[in-house]
Amino acid sequence: MNDETRKPAEQEVPEPANDDARRAGDETILEVGGADDLAAADAAADMASAQDDDADDGESDEVEHDREAELEAQVSDLTDRLLRTAAEMENVRKRAQKDREDASKFATSKFAEDMLAVADNLARALEAVTDEVRANEAAKGVIEGVDLTMKELGGALERHGIVQIDAAGAKFDPNLHQAMFETETLDFEPGTVMQVLRSGYTIHGRLLRPAMVGVAKAPAA
Repeated sequence: MNDETRKPAEQEVPEPANDDARRAGDETILEVGGADDLAAADAAADMASAQDDDADDGESDEVEHDREAELEAQVSDLTDRLLRTAAEMENVRKRAQKDREDASKFATSKFAEDMLAVADNLARALEAVTDEVRANEAAKGVIEGVDLTMKELGGALERHGIVQIDAAGAKFDPNLHQAMFETETLDFEPGTVMQVLRSGYTIHGRLLRPAMVGVAKAPAA
């Protein structure tokens, strides 16, 4: 067979690249680029989360500080109220104790006033006794008995806190004396008790009854 008539030998044509391989390569390239972007995105997200956490921590600290200040104010207020209540209770206790003591001391005031009337009658009886009567042997025993009774009564009154006011010759005191009259005289300084009409008494330092007295005053010019 002639060379010219011989069919030309079939030339080998390079096969096109596999589509799957091409796509795999492209995906590999995309994956490499996508990993970098994803890492950057994760870093940005972490940074934003950290900033949010810092902001939340700041707000939490501020809220906690405000709450602590509020609790301290409440504790201070309750402490002040407790102290005031304790002071008031102590004052009430002291007043109640004083009232009990006063009730015990002055419970016999009315009875003491009645006994003072007896003492007044005994005192008048002794004042009425003259020297001639005292010299009488028949009356001497009676007079001594009245005198002893008067002394015993005075001692009993003193044991219960009832004390006679020494008014004679004292400066007139409206808290202790009751002026029944005033007399012009030069024998006493003006405002001085010159005569005691009825003895006064105190009970445990408190006035039981005032002394009835006559007071001196300066003569008119």
